[in-house]
Amino acid sequence: MRIEEQNINWKEIGLSNDFFFGKVMRNPDLCKKMLERILPELNIGRIEYPELQKTIKNDIDARGIRLDVYVKDSKEVVYDIEIQQVNTKELPQRSRYYQSMMDLQLIDAGQTYKNLNRSYVIFICLNDIFGLDRHKYTFENLCLEDTSIRLNDKTTKIFLNANGKADDVSSELKAFLDYVAGRKNNDPYVEELEKALNDARNNREWRYEYMTLLMRDQENQEIGKEIGKKIGKKMGETMLRSLIEKL
Repeated sequence: MRIEEQNINWKEIGLSNDFFFGKVMRNPDLCKKMLERILPELNIGRIEYPELQKTIKNDIDARGIRLDVYVKDSKEVVYDIEIQQVNTKELPQRSRYYQSMMDLQLIDAGQTYKNLNRSYVIFICLNDIFGLDRHKYTFENLCLEDTSIRLNDKTTKIFLNANGKADDVSSELKAFLDYVAGRKNNDPYVEELEKALNDARNNREWRYEYMTLLMRDQENQEIGKEIGKKIGKKMGETMLRSLIEKL
Protein backbone atom coordinates (compact mmCIF):
# COMPACT_ATOMS: atom_id res chain seq x y z
CA MET A 1 0.00 0.00 0.00
CA ARG A 2 1.34 3.41 -0.95
CA ILE A 3 1.80 5.86 1.91
CA GLU A 4 -0.17 8.51 -0.02
CA GLU A 5 -3.21 6.23 0.08
CA GLN A 6 -3.51 6.42 3.84
CA ASN A 7 -6.83 8.11 4.64
CA ILE A 8 -6.01 10.59 7.40
CA ASN A 9 -8.17 13.50 8.51
CA TRP A 10 -5.41 15.90 9.48
CA LYS A 11 -7.82 18.41 11.03
CA GLU A 12 -8.89 15.84 13.62
CA ILE A 13 -5.36 15.26 14.92
CA GLY A 14 -5.09 17.04 18.27
CA LEU A 15 -2.28 17.87 20.67
CA SER A 16 -2.84 14.52 22.40
CA ASN A 17 -1.19 12.84 19.41
CA ASP A 18 2.31 12.09 20.73
CA PHE A 19 3.98 12.60 17.34
CA PHE A 20 2.57 16.10 16.79
CA PHE A 21 2.89 16.98 20.47
CA GLY A 22 6.64 16.38 20.09
CA LYS A 23 6.75 18.52 16.95
CA VAL A 24 4.82 21.43 18.51
CA MET A 25 7.02 21.37 21.60
CA ARG A 26 10.11 21.88 19.47
CA ASN A 27 9.24 25.53 19.94
CA PRO A 28 11.16 26.44 23.13
CA ASP A 29 8.80 29.30 24.00
CA LEU A 30 5.73 27.03 23.85
CA CYS A 31 7.50 24.30 25.79
CA LYS A 32 8.67 26.76 28.46
CA LYS A 33 5.14 28.16 28.88
CA MET A 34 3.75 24.64 29.27
CA LEU A 35 6.27 23.79 32.01
CA GLU A 36 5.54 27.09 33.78
CA ARG A 37 1.86 26.16 33.93
CA ILE A 38 2.60 22.66 35.19
CA LEU A 39 5.27 23.82 37.67
CA PRO A 40 4.50 27.49 38.51
CA GLU A 41 6.75 27.33 41.58
CA LEU A 42 9.84 27.00 39.40
CA ASN A 43 11.66 29.94 37.85
CA ILE A 44 12.54 28.58 34.41
CA GLY A 45 14.88 31.05 32.73
CA ARG A 46 15.23 29.18 29.44
CA ILE A 47 15.12 25.66 28.09
CA GLU A 48 17.26 23.75 25.64
CA TYR A 49 16.96 20.45 23.82
CA PRO A 50 19.75 17.94 24.46
CA GLU A 51 18.02 15.80 21.82
CA LEU A 52 14.65 15.95 20.08
CA GLN A 53 12.55 12.84 20.83
CA LYS A 54 15.56 11.38 22.62
CA THR A 55 16.02 7.62 22.26
CA ILE A 56 17.65 5.88 25.22
CA LYS A 57 19.03 2.35 25.07
CA ASN A 58 22.04 1.52 27.20
CA ASP A 59 22.84 -2.02 26.11
CA ILE A 60 21.67 -4.64 23.65
CA ASP A 61 19.43 -6.37 26.20
CA ALA A 62 17.81 -3.22 27.63
CA ARG A 63 14.34 -2.12 26.60
CA GLY A 64 14.79 1.09 24.62
CA ILE A 65 12.56 4.14 25.15
CA ARG A 66 11.81 7.19 23.02
CA LEU A 67 10.95 10.28 25.03
CA ASP A 68 8.30 12.58 23.49
CA VAL A 69 9.86 15.81 24.83
CA TYR A 70 13.18 15.85 26.66
CA VAL A 71 14.49 19.26 27.73
CA LYS A 72 16.56 20.95 30.41
CA ASP A 73 16.47 24.47 31.82
CA SER A 74 19.10 27.05 32.71
CA LYS A 75 19.62 25.38 36.11
CA GLU A 76 20.35 21.98 34.50
CA VAL A 77 17.00 20.57 35.67
CA VAL A 78 15.83 17.95 33.15
CA TYR A 79 12.24 17.25 32.13
CA ASP A 80 10.69 14.34 30.27
CA ILE A 81 7.13 15.15 29.15
CA GLU A 82 4.98 12.35 27.72
CA ILE A 83 1.51 12.37 26.16
CA GLN A 84 -0.57 9.30 27.05
CA GLN A 85 -3.90 8.74 25.28
CA VAL A 86 -4.72 5.32 26.75
CA ASN A 87 -4.52 4.02 30.32
CA THR A 88 -2.19 1.05 29.87
CA LYS A 89 -2.40 0.16 33.59
CA GLU A 90 1.39 0.38 33.97
CA LEU A 91 2.20 4.09 33.86
CA PRO A 92 3.59 4.20 37.43
CA GLN A 93 6.03 1.40 36.57
CA ARG A 94 6.87 3.05 33.27
CA SER A 95 7.63 6.34 35.04
CA ARG A 96 10.05 4.43 37.28
CA TYR A 97 11.78 2.91 34.24
CA TYR A 98 11.98 6.23 32.40
CA GLN A 99 13.47 7.84 35.50
CA SER A 100 16.15 5.16 35.84
CA MET A 101 17.07 5.30 32.15
CA MET A 102 17.35 9.10 32.29
CA ASP A 103 19.62 8.87 35.35
CA LEU A 104 21.99 6.59 33.46
CA GLN A 105 22.32 9.32 30.82
CA LEU A 106 22.93 12.07 33.37
CA ILE A 107 26.00 10.69 35.13
CA ASP A 108 29.28 9.52 33.62
CA ALA A 109 31.53 6.75 34.89
CA GLY A 110 33.67 8.00 37.78
CA GLN A 111 31.33 10.85 38.72
CA THR A 112 29.76 11.01 42.17
CA TYR A 113 26.02 10.59 42.63
CA LYS A 114 25.85 14.20 43.77
CA ASN A 115 26.18 15.13 40.09
CA LEU A 116 22.74 13.71 39.27
CA ASN A 117 20.46 16.50 38.04
CA ARG A 118 17.07 17.27 39.52
CA SER A 119 14.59 15.65 37.16
CA TYR A 120 10.89 15.53 36.43
CA VAL A 121 8.98 12.80 34.61
CA ILE A 122 5.61 14.20 33.52
CA PHE A 123 2.77 12.20 31.97
CA ILE A 124 -0.10 14.18 30.41
CA CYS A 125 -2.97 11.68 30.37
CA LEU A 126 -6.46 11.68 28.88
CA ASN A 127 -7.59 9.32 31.65
CA ASP A 128 -7.58 9.56 35.43
CA ILE A 129 -5.34 6.63 36.33
CA PHE A 130 -5.90 7.20 40.09
CA GLY A 131 -9.66 7.75 39.95
CA LEU A 132 -9.93 10.78 42.24
CA ASP A 133 -10.95 13.35 39.57
CA ARG A 134 -7.86 15.45 40.25
CA HIS A 135 -6.07 17.30 37.43
CA LYS A 136 -2.64 16.79 38.95
CA TYR A 137 -0.95 14.05 40.99
CA THR A 138 2.61 14.78 42.17
CA PHE A 139 4.85 12.12 43.70
CA GLU A 140 8.10 12.37 45.63
CA ASN A 141 9.79 9.86 47.92
CA LEU A 142 8.76 10.26 51.58
CA CYS A 143 9.48 8.31 54.76
CA LEU A 144 6.41 6.20 55.61
CA GLU A 145 7.17 6.35 59.33
CA ASP A 146 7.40 10.15 59.29
CA THR A 147 6.03 11.82 56.15
CA SER A 148 7.70 15.11 57.11
CA ILE A 149 11.00 13.50 56.07
CA ARG A 150 11.78 13.69 52.38
CA LEU A 151 14.34 11.49 50.69
CA ASN A 152 15.52 14.47 48.63
CA ASP A 153 16.75 12.31 45.77
CA LYS A 154 15.84 15.21 43.43
CA THR A 155 13.26 13.21 41.46
CA THR A 156 9.61 14.09 40.91
CA LYS A 157 6.92 12.27 38.96
CA ILE A 158 3.77 14.08 37.87
CA PHE A 159 0.63 12.61 36.31
CA LEU A 160 -1.77 15.14 34.77
CA ASN A 161 -5.39 14.22 34.04
CA ALA A 162 -6.83 16.24 31.16
CA ASN A 163 -10.37 15.30 32.20
CA GLY A 164 -10.14 16.17 35.89
CA LYS A 165 -13.07 17.76 37.73
CA ALA A 166 -11.51 18.92 41.01
CA ASP A 167 -10.66 22.58 41.66
CA ASP A 168 -7.00 21.79 42.25
CA VAL A 169 -4.97 23.64 39.59
CA SER A 170 -4.69 27.12 38.16
CA SER A 171 -7.07 28.28 35.44
CA GLU A 172 -4.05 28.48 33.10
CA LEU A 173 -3.15 24.83 33.58
CA LYS A 174 -6.80 23.79 33.30
CA ALA A 175 -7.09 25.68 29.99
CA PHE A 176 -4.07 23.80 28.67
CA LEU A 177 -5.41 20.42 29.83
CA ASP A 178 -8.84 21.18 28.34
CA TYR A 179 -7.15 21.81 25.00
CA VAL A 180 -5.22 18.53 25.23
CA ALA A 181 -8.57 16.79 25.83
CA GLY A 182 -10.01 18.44 22.70
CA ARG A 183 -11.93 21.27 24.37
CA LYS A 184 -10.88 24.55 22.75
CA ASN A 185 -10.98 27.82 24.67
CA ASN A 186 -9.89 31.44 24.33
CA ASP A 187 -6.79 31.18 26.49
CA PRO A 188 -3.92 33.09 24.75
CA TYR A 189 -1.49 30.19 25.17
CA VAL A 190 -4.02 27.74 23.77
CA GLU A 191 -4.41 29.98 20.72
CA GLU A 192 -0.64 29.85 20.24
CA LEU A 193 -0.74 26.06 20.51
CA GLU A 194 -3.58 25.83 17.99
CA LYS A 195 -1.62 27.86 15.45
CA ALA A 196 1.53 25.78 16.02
CA LEU A 197 -0.48 22.55 15.69
CA ASN A 198 -2.03 23.73 12.42
CA ASP A 199 1.45 24.53 11.10
CA ALA A 200 2.65 21.07 12.16
CA ARG A 201 -0.30 19.35 10.48
CA ASN A 202 0.44 21.21 7.23
CA ASN A 203 4.17 20.49 7.26
CA ARG A 204 4.64 18.10 4.32
CA GLU A 205 7.84 16.60 5.71
CA TRP A 206 6.23 15.84 9.08
CA ARG A 207 3.13 14.44 7.36
CA TYR A 208 5.29 12.04 5.40
CA GLU A 209 7.22 11.06 8.53
CA TYR A 210 3.98 10.47 10.45
CA MET A 211 2.44 8.38 7.68
CA THR A 212 5.61 6.33 7.38
CA LEU A 213 5.46 5.58 11.10
CA LEU A 214 1.80 4.58 10.76
CA MET A 215 2.67 2.20 7.93
CA ARG A 216 5.50 0.70 9.97
CA ASP A 217 3.18 0.21 12.97
CA GLN A 218 0.60 -1.50 10.76
CA GLU A 219 3.24 -3.78 9.27
CA ASN A 220 4.53 -4.70 12.74
CA GLN A 221 0.98 -5.46 13.87
CA GLU A 222 0.45 -7.76 10.88
CA ILE A 223 3.75 -9.51 11.59
CA GLY A 224 2.70 -9.93 15.22
CA LYS A 225 -0.64 -11.42 14.18
CA GLU A 226 1.06 -13.93 11.86
CA ILE A 227 3.53 -14.94 14.58
CA GLY A 228 0.64 -15.32 17.02
CA LYS A 229 -1.26 -17.55 14.57
CA LYS A 230 1.78 -19.79 14.06
CA ILE A 231 2.40 -20.08 17.80
CA GLY A 232 -1.27 -20.81 18.42
CA LYS A 233 -1.33 -23.47 15.69
CA LYS A 234 1.80 -25.11 17.07
CA MET A 235 0.41 -25.11 20.62
CA GLY A 236 -2.86 -26.57 19.36
CA GLU A 237 -1.06 -29.38 17.54
CA THR A 238 1.01 -30.16 20.64
CA MET A 239 -2.08 -30.24 22.87
CA LEU A 240 -3.91 -32.47 20.36
CA ARG A 241 -1.03 -34.97 20.23
CA SER A 242 -0.90 -35.02 24.03
CA LEU A 243 -4.66 -35.65 24.22
CA ILE A 244 -4.45 -38.48 21.65
CA GLU A 245 -1.63 -40.11 23.57
CA LYS A 246 -3.64 -39.98 26.81
CA LEU A 247 -6.71 -41.48 25.10
